[in-house]
This record gives sequence, structure tokens and C-alpha cells, in this order.
Amino acid sequence: VKGGTVTRKRRKRVLKLAKGFYGSKHTLFKTAKELVMNSYNYAYRDRRQKKRDFRKLWIARINAAAPMNGLSYSKLMHGLKVPVIDINRKKLADLAVND
Repeated sequence: VKGGTVTRKRRKRVLKLAKGFYGSKHTLFKTAKELVMNSYNYAYRDRRQKKRDFRKLWIARINAAAPMNGLSYSKLMHGLKVPVIDINRKKLADLAVND
């Protein structure tokens, strides 16, 4: 069994994903395949990392605005939790920046 069309299709798919890689990494199948696999891993990891990074950013923005109202970040968050005010950090950070 030769299967040339299937192999060519698979290789073309990998090389298309490797478009824009530096040097021979976008032309040689073996190296392109390794890098594409790594890039899938990075993409999977960084989709989760992005959530952490944004949460860090929101906390930093809230923490910068909290002393203007005479509170620390932790006291502000505790003060919102006691009467069960459900406002997330994203919205709080937006208020801190814009108002």
C-alpha cells in the first residue's frame, strides 16, 4: 500500500500550520511537526494562563484604587462579601479605572 495522497495531505496540513516559523522549521516536515506539537501545548497552557494573568491585573487595579476610599484591598473584598454583594473583580477593576 502506497497511500501517497494521504501522507501528502497530512504533511501539507502540518506545514501549513508551521507557516511563518523561522528558517527551515517551516519547510522540513520533521522539525515543523515537532514545533507544531509544541505550539499546541503552549496554546493549551496559555489559555489557562491568560485567565490567571487577567485576574492578577484586575486585583492590581482594584488594589491601586482602594486606598483612595480609605480601604485596603483585603478589607474592601471582605466588606463586599459580608453583605453578599456579588460583583466580580473584572467589573470592580473597570469601576476603579473609569470612575
